[in-house]
Amino acid sequence: MAKERGPVPEESRFPDGFRILQGKQEYITYQEHASIRVWPSDQAGYYAPHSHSAVEIILPDRGVSVYQLQDAVYRVQAGEVLIVPPRCMHSLTEARETLRYLVLFEPSPLMNLRDLSNIAGMLQQPIYLHSGNELQHQVRELMRQLVECYFQKAPMWNAECYAFLMQMYALLGRQYLLAEAPESHSAQRTGDHVIMNTAVAYIEEHYMEPLSLETVAGFAGFSKYYFSRLFKECIGVSFSEYLIRIRLEAAADLLARTDQSIREVALASGFGSTATFNRIFREYKNCTPTQFRAIYSLTLSANHDKKPEKSKENPFH
Repeated sequence: MAKERGPVPEESRFPDGFRILQGKQEYITYQEHASIRVWPSDQAGYYAPHSHSAVEIILPDRGVSVYQLQDAVYRVQAGEVLIVPPRCMHSLTEARETLRYLVLFEPSPLMNLRDLSNIAGMLQQPIYLHSGNELQHQVRELMRQLVECYFQKAPMWNAECYAFLMQMYALLGRQYLLAEAPESHSAQRTGDHVIMNTAVAYIEEHYMEPLSLETVAGFAGFSKYYFSRLFKECIGVSFSEYLIRIRLEAAADLLARTDQSIREVALASGFGSTATFNRIFREYKNCTPTQFRAIYSLTLSANHDKKPEKSKENPFH
């Protein structure tokens, strides 16, 4: 049988990982047992349009970082913050005098927090904390602590970094909810959100089973039509889209961390057949499961071969 072929990945090596591009899809890689990376740079550069599964936070410390996100342009200046949601196509231009930090992290560890479903609409959009935003300084301070924690590499540093991210989303989410409905937290709406949180937890516990909209709507006690509309309103994406994303994240983890066959990964992630799994994986990840596994096996090998680094002093002001 002929070997699978696809676009040759463009690979760039950094002290703590890789930047791998395959077409316009970027694969963020991390140190072993971690799912967050901080990337400082004071070099001029242009990063062509690309997307990735990680959330990206830009923290300019000097100069201006210019982002093109879909139809919007953000000129992020020193002291400001821009949060780019996962799977959002974006490009980045930086001049010579710019000093910035990029925080890249996988959002899946945070998505198990049930009350985050209340701010799903916010999480799907770019968040720009400019100099006039009341939360700008609080979020910058949290990110300063995160960067310090990252470079110190004390035991449990990855979990501690996520603790700062949780605090950030709590601040942003509270502001978002108050702005969205300052006086409309009615008993009905609150009850719907509680039920929706339970439905999301049910999906995350049973995604490997043949779930349907009717099944989960019945579990929540709604008609499938009302449930479908409420799910999109609360979570920000349709039921079917959310289920696919949960299954793909589970599959990606199995591909990167185990030697299970593609068929075993497909079934363990809730896909009914290998053919369906391959088609959906390629559609969302821009590569096949086999190519994805090859990319991440490179990263794991590199991390095993790499000598531990001494702690770095963080220059973030």
